[in-house]
Amino acid sequence: MLKRVGQWLARYLTRPIHFHTLTPPTPPERLLAVLQPGDVLLVEGNNRISTAIKYLTQSTWSHAALFVGSEPLQARGKPHDHCFIEADLVEGVRSVGITQYAGLNTRICRPVGLRPEDRENLIRFALDRLGNQYDLRNVVDLARYLLPTPPVPTNWRRRMLALGSGDPTRAICSTLLAQAFQAIGYPILPLITTEPIHSPECLGCQREIWQMRHHSLFVPRDFDLSPYFAVIKPTLESGFDYKKIPWQTPEPKILTTR
Repeated sequence: MLKRVGQWLARYLTRPIHFHTLTPPTPPERLLAVLQPGDVLLVEGNNRISTAIKYLTQSTWSHAALFVGSEPLQARGKPHDHCFIEADLVEGVRSVGITQYAGLNTRICRPVGLRPEDRENLIRFALDRLGNQYDLRNVVDLARYLLPTPPVPTNWRRRMLALGSGDPTRAICSTLLAQAFQAIGYPILPLITTEPIHSPECLGCQREIWQMRHHSLFVPRDFDLSPYFAVIKPTLESGFDYKKIPWQTPEPKILTTR
C-alpha cells in the first residue's frame, strides 16, 4: 500500500505546472552545439517538486543532468537522440534527449581540466546505473514536497533535502552526479580545513585537508557555485556581437498644438 501511495505522490509531484520566467530559454540546437561529454546541465524545472527544491536551495536550479553524448547510449540500445542521463523520481535513472528540456531555463556547467580517462570513467559510472529504480515506500520523503514553501529555517533547508531513507532523495537531488564526480576524485564543493605542520623547518606552516561532503547533501546549484566548474553560455560561444542587435527604434513623438 505504501508503494502505491508513493507512486501516486511521485506522479503528482512531477506533473508539469505553469510558471513564469523572465529569462528566455536557450534553443535546443544551440545547446547541443556547445555541449561536451561530462558537462552538467542545470534546469529550472516546471513541476511541483521543482518549486519546493528551488525554495529549499534558494536557487533557480531544481534539476541536473549529465551530458554523455549519443554514441555511448546508442551502444546500450537507447534512442539515437538520447544524450543525457538523469535521475527521475518516477522512472529512476534514465536517458533522455534534448527535447526533455525544451522551453526550460538551463545552464551549462563544465568541469575544468577533466582528463580524458576520467571523463570516460565518469560517463561509464552514469551508464552503469541506467535502469536503477527508487524505493518510493517512504512516503515521508515525498510528502514533505507537498508544501512548496515549508516554514524551514535557512540553515536547515539543505538538510531537509536529505531527510529519510535516502532513496527518493537520490532521485530528487544531484546525488547521482555527485557520486559520479566523486568516483573520479573531481571536486564540486569540498570541505577544506587546515592543520598545523609540526616541523622545526616550517614554524607556523599549515596544510590544507580536503574532504568530500556526503553525496546526499549536494543540490543542483552546487555545480553553479563550484569554483571548479566553468559556466558555458551558448549565446557567447556561438559568437556575440552587440552591434548586430536589431534594437527597436522608438517612434518620434509628434507635438500637436491647438
